[in-house]
Amino acid sequence: MPTLAALPAAVPSPLSSPASAAAAGSIYRHAGFTQFLVARLLAVMATQIQAVVVAWQVYDLTREPIALAYVGLAQFLPMLALLLPAGDLIDRYSRKPILTLAWGLSAACAVALWWLAGHGSAGVAGIYAVLVVFGCARAFSAPALQSLLPQIVPREQLAQALAANSMLLRVASIGGPFVGGLLYAAGGGTLTYGVCAVSLTLATGLLTQVPVARAVVLAATGTIWQRFGAGIHFIRSRPIILGTISLDLFAVLLGGVVALLPVYAHEVLKVGPAGLGALRSAMAAGEVITGFYLAARPFDRHVGRRMFWAVAVFGLANLVFSLSHWFWLSIAALAVAGAADMVSMYIRGALVQFSTPDDMRGRVNAVNMLFIGSSNELGEFRAGTAAHWLGAVPAALTGALCTLGVVGLWSWQFASIRKVDRFEEASPR
Repeated sequence: MPTLAALPAAVPSPLSSPASAAAAGSIYRHAGFTQFLVARLLAVMATQIQAVVVAWQVYDLTREPIALAYVGLAQFLPMLALLLPAGDLIDRYSRKPILTLAWGLSAACAVALWWLAGHGSAGVAGIYAVLVVFGCARAFSAPALQSLLPQIVPREQLAQALAANSMLLRVASIGGPFVGGLLYAAGGGTLTYGVCAVSLTLATGLLTQVPVARAVVLAATGTIWQRFGAGIHFIRSRPIILGTISLDLFAVLLGGVVALLPVYAHEVLKVGPAGLGALRSAMAAGEVITGFYLAARPFDRHVGRRMFWAVAVFGLANLVFSLSHWFWLSIAALAVAGAADMVSMYIRGALVQFSTPDDMRGRVNAVNMLFIGSSNELGEFRAGTAAHWLGAVPAALTGALCTLGVVGLWSWQFASIRKVDRFEEASPR
């Protein structure tokens, strides 16, 4: 039977008692947590730079909104295909080596994009192919990341760790798109993808130094289909998990505007690649400011109602952005949307983590990442296709209205989530 490497005695277990957690002091004093944050910061920075540059480069070469839809679809389909083996492997094997291999493959993809950068429009098909491989890497890295954090910090400080983790990731989300736009304007894809490859390589090396706790190992009983079916049954039996992850799926799938930013930057606001980077960074700026606040003062009251209100504000801010033809109003609307998304993401992440036992984390987080991937990559396909047929502004406007509709429907359908007051109330009994 495969086993997970035991943790050195100095590292606190995720199941530590409240007394041991209090004795540990600041969350940043736990062994490996700061290293984990820095590694993830580098990886997210590289991913954000790559995302903004790939979108701009493909649109710049094709001038077709439908090309942006293919960018999202190329990354989503591998995640859909690999959901089952990814979740099962993450529950049965050590999660850190899986994440290390996935980040290494992502670095190789950045090198391939660097090579394709000099091929002009002839390299567009190759870019799509590399994005398929990158999607394969994300199918394993995303759920492995979510499953690894509870093995690094005590359960009593998990909510604080999630807030700090989200805040630092949003620092990368601010810097990544903005730096990506500047790098592309200065040196094109060659310079930009080279920076991505170096950042991902450094993140991979740093991750190998992070100690993790020993977790419960799933016995290899039954078939992979039976084990995955047990994970699906668990999600369906927990309305808090099902409602939380499906709310994110449909709210962002139908209402996200990130995929349309290259069109808005080029056609509506006329601000070029540097302006595109600023637009991408605006949403992240709202997220990181809110993340700093949550890291300093994480709340644990009325979490269910706050989540629904946050998604509603996200939809309203996207509605303002969709109608704006003023660059600074668009920046402000995206910043508000980012702030609301950070509150929603903080609550959703904590609810899922508190609701899931460790031996189910791989499969639950694989499904969660599929939903997130659907809302992002498949959402890009939806937005690009809608913009192709309706135009960018009608597509963004319709999506924002759909988000508000989803909030109302989910608030009624999953009333039990609205009644959740504290995160601990979501813990499996």
